[in-house]
Amino acid sequence: MTLPNPTPITPDPGSAAPLYSPARVKELLTRHGLRPTKSLGQNFLIDGNILRAIAEAGGAAPGVPVLEVGPGLGVLTREIASRGAQVTALEKDERLRPVLAETLAGTDVQVIWGDALDFDYASLPDGTRVIANLPYYITGVLLSRFMHAPGILSATVLVQKEVGQRLAAQPGEDAYGFLSALAALHGRVKHVRDVPKGAFLPAPDVTSSVIRLDFDRSRPAPEAAYLKFVEAALHHRRKTMRNNLRMAGHAGEAIDAALHAAGLRPDVRAEDVPLDQMRHVALELGVVR
Repeated sequence: MTLPNPTPITPDPGSAAPLYSPARVKELLTRHGLRPTKSLGQNFLIDGNILRAIAEAGGAAPGVPVLEVGPGLGVLTREIASRGAQVTALEKDERLRPVLAETLAGTDVQVIWGDALDFDYASLPDGTRVIANLPYYITGVLLSRFMHAPGILSATVLVQKEVGQRLAAQPGEDAYGFLSALAALHGRVKHVRDVPKGAFLPAPDVTSSVIRLDFDRSRPAPEAAYLKFVEAALHHRRKTMRNNLRMAGHAGEAIDAALHAAGLRPDVRAEDVPLDQMRHVALELGVVR
């Protein structure tokens, strides 16, 4: 269900001051009686170079439809809008209404108030690019929704460094898992840059990374049954693929035959298996056709 009541920002030509300095952020929070809410993952960017790098890497340009999740104080939002992009921002925290009315004045940004988990991403226009400092506690869920939304071409997002490593990992690497496979099945991943804790106010507990995911909409989306199979195969790290698939309900003899047909050892771990061989096993087991 699409969230209701998109709110156009009231123009105010007098509010073009930079928003990313720590003093400006603190002043906004103090004047509006706000404190960042940890449960909402609110860590506000205060580094202008990083803001510009994110907007540039994300493809913010005149006429490009951009979706931002969690605009916060509107610091990144304004940078994206200044490049001529058509920005829609999803914000859950109603306390930020007066702040965004102030910081985004003079732009044509559309703010939609509500939970990003309730938004219908399939409703976005073709060619949409996501550019966002994602709330860390729902990063995985949101990335999955972006991957499955046909109108979204790319997602350039700030995530925990560990999550960025998982997204970009290849089979055989320590960080490889289901999130890595999911990203690879939908397109390709590029690590843009790491972001130190001091680039945020308040500083988070972890280092962050800017990651760009480009989704290949020219190929068929992976079948739900295949995604479930890959998730099951990778579910327990350090267990063999055979054991994981047995726990998922497949018969041992059938698994042995499928692994052999795919040219894999009986004791192979799924995190070492390239996706083409993973699909071969799924075909042999009748999961996909």
